[in-house]
Amino acid sequence: MAGAHLVSMKDVARHANVSVGTVSNVLNRPDIVSPDRRERVEAAIAELGYVRNDAARQLKLGQSRTVGAIVLDSANPFYGQLVGGIESAAEASSLAVIAGSTGNREQRERLYLSLFEEQRVRGILLASTGGVRELVDGIRRRGTPVVLVESGREGDGGSSVSVDDIAGGKIAVRHLASLGRRRIAVVAARQDLRQVADRLRGARQAAADAGVEIEVLEAEDLTVLAGRTAGMRVVERPAAERPDAVFCVNDLLAVGVLQAFAFRHQVAVPEEIALVGYDDIAFASSTVVPLTSVAQPADLMGRTALALLEEEIATPDAPPRHVSFTPTLVERESTTG
Repeated sequence: MAGAHLVSMKDVARHANVSVGTVSNVLNRPDIVSPDRRERVEAAIAELGYVRNDAARQLKLGQSRTVGAIVLDSANPFYGQLVGGIESAAEASSLAVIAGSTGNREQRERLYLSLFEEQRVRGILLASTGGVRELVDGIRRRGTPVVLVESGREGDGGSSVSVDDIAGGKIAVRHLASLGRRRIAVVAARQDLRQVADRLRGARQAAADAGVEIEVLEAEDLTVLAGRTAGMRVVERPAAERPDAVFCVNDLLAVGVLQAFAFRHQVAVPEEIALVGYDDIAFASSTVVPLTSVAQPADLMGRTALALLEEEIATPDAPPRHVSFTPTLVERESTTG
């Protein structure tokens, strides 16, 4: 109701005929309050509908129970799995998680970082576009720990959790080369993102080692629609000029490419073109041709990031830790037939 009076601790104390200190003790240390006074205060709280301002209390104590998580793209199921891991670990520690998606935009990343610092969150878990180093350094200096997710660079001033994306790119192309594929295209977008650049670099290194051709097809974005557009460009080529394998730097692109190939049955997968994605998102196994993908342990990465954050809070003088996972290949029908 507009203009409704917010019930305060003073209101509860007056209604229960006790001091404000007694109300505070009932809320925070009920064991030291006599049963009679505790019952009166609890009855007054229920009758008046008092809800304590826990955010203000936590700010006063310097003990926020809220963690901020910033991811690159909430439309990508990988980040949903990552946040799910953070939330599971947070629940076990009686923490709350507020998550924001930047849409791969540095401006929005800066906004979330500033807002979370203003809200005095317990700490921030950040999957970054890579252009906010100075802002993150300032937030850390002012007392809010920041753990980088998907970034393993030492010297960043804090702990991090990442996957070796160079190794992931190598795994994908080595697999395709081992199947006898000699003309491999890589569908990529946003090469300014560290993750994409590393996957592409690994792909190039593996292609050079295997003595196979590699071609980079630039997509407009890291989305299914952009992948479909890139796939149609391949379909439009004469059959003799098409690659015999495609590696996409994420599964969303791969799903779009697969849609383009499947339209009117224009390209057979994997008979004509083998296809590999990256992330092993939940529905990679249920696409029209189940998708071979380089898997990242998204849930474990989220849990590990929160554990590193809690370590920083518990021992702020300890050196930062950098945890890196090695991706694995999950083979399905898009390459193995």
